Amino acid sequence: MTTPHAIDTVTQLEALFGVAGEASLKKEVPYLHPAYQALIAASPFAVLATLGPGGLDASPRGDPPGFVVVQDEKTLLLPERRGNNRIDSLRNIVADPRVALLFLIPGVGETLRVNGRARITVEPELMARLAMQGKLPQCVIEIKVETVFFQCARAIQRSQLWAPLPADAKREVPTPGAILSALTQAAFDGETYDRELPARQRSTLY
Repeated sequence: MTTPHAIDTVTQLEALFGVAGEASLKKEVPYLHPAYQALIAASPFAVLATLGPGGLDASPRGDPPGFVVVQDEKTLLLPERRGNNRIDSLRNIVADPRVALLFLIPGVGETLRVNGRARITVEPELMARLAMQGKLPQCVIEIKVETVFFQCARAIQRSQLWAPLPADAKREVPTPGAILSALTQAAFDGETYDRELPARQRSTLY
């Protein structure tokens, strides 16, 4: 049943928002232009979006700047580091190769959006190329690029994402252990989890 104020057609959307600006159309290209390669080389963090039988998923990826390697103007290489072995993104890629990446650069308002199709590989040469601290990735996600464009800075500006935190800022959200304890009605030992987490993270980064 359609509600009176629902927007459920493209025609309604276009009437609501108007015509796209010229710059917003010209910035999209089907390859990794050198300007876009520079943004990828500067980025230490990206969000990987995938689609599978269970629906959509978005997962963070991070390493030193340039961790996503530009193989050529149509190909990106993303190392898959060790984690919790849920492998949600990888399961999705096996089922549906369509992926999207959102790159962020600390201190920079613009983000970069890349859409394409991915495959998972354990090719020895690529694995060795993307090793970190002497540790091979679990696998490599090879992405064939279809569209690339930068996103304007408004979202970063509105959120003040890169604004420095006050020196006395305190954590105002639950810790991982507190969340696990709450989700399991205290059956999970959250205090021990939080206490051991920093050392565990340091020892298992790679």
